[in-house]
Amino acid sequence: MTQTLTRRHVSSARKTLDLEIAALKELKQALLETDLGTAFEEAVNVCATAKGRVVITGIGKSGHIARKIAATLVSTGTSAHYIHPSEASHGDLGSIGRDDVVLAISWSGSTAELGDIVNFCNANSQTLIVATAYPHNWIGKAADICLALPIVPEACPNELAPTSSTTMQMVLGDALAVALIEARGFSSHNFRAFHPGGRLGARLTTLEQLMATGEALPKVSLDATLRSATIEMSRKRFGCTAIVDKDDKLVGAFTDGDLRRSIAVYDLDDAITDHMSQSPVTAAPSTLSVDALALMNDNAVSVLFIVDDERLVGIVHMHDLVRLGIA
Repeated sequence: MTQTLTRRHVSSARKTLDLEIAALKELKQALLETDLGTAFEEAVNVCATAKGRVVITGIGKSGHIARKIAATLVSTGTSAHYIHPSEASHGDLGSIGRDDVVLAISWSGSTAELGDIVNFCNANSQTLIVATAYPHNWIGKAADICLALPIVPEACPNELAPTSSTTMQMVLGDALAVALIEARGFSSHNFRAFHPGGRLGARLTTLEQLMATGEALPKVSLDATLRSATIEMSRKRFGCTAIVDKDDKLVGAFTDGDLRRSIAVYDLDDAITDHMSQSPVTAAPSTLSVDALALMNDNAVSVLFIVDDERLVGIVHMHDLVRLGIA
């Protein structure tokens, strides 16, 4: 009995996915074959060059999608906020600035609650972008740029609950956000500034923010002995020491593994240059922590020497990355 019900539910889920995937394929084709592609280009250019914010509005399920799109834009470098149509009609129209762009989402293109916002935009010359499946209805006709979405069947068996349609709206919003990321040249380092917390923030931390410097950095000069290098390595926590020339350029590394291999058969007064590894693994200060971890794993090392123009500027241990929360 339970297995039969489970198979039936999975069958329902697969049907839902098939319908929503088909809807996204329709959206992709529309971008290639209809005026939607041209309108989308115009919308991205307007949002990218706007002196003000992107104000997004919608009600019901479209309102929830509008909130999500606004949140995605904000986190990726585009100043944006959501405004509720009813609140707009009771004073919040004042939050729409002269240089703002308004994106209204209405599947039907006839949502009465959007009337005051649409009229406000037309009266005050704010650019109005509308995303709707029915561009010939009044909201689409009022738009400066109309993103005409393809009409698709809802996944709901009663053809009532917004499902395929809201998926399409959501993905269109993601496409707009990504296009704006590219248009603005928004980098992973910019992204870090907006996402300092959690695992995502940790992955976007640079080695410059983590590395040990100054007195915490183990290093000896080229004329050091095996003895002095061992003492320096023991004083610091990294299990190794860098060997640098008179200009602080990194020329080698000596690790506790090197020490174990040499201590039984060599003199402690030997030159460190006879025992050091000449090609230590290095990274730049701007390297993201997630990329540094991959570099360590690929080279089977537990430390990275951080160099800038060949000069040693810091060191990072894998434990630093683990404590950060990316491993």
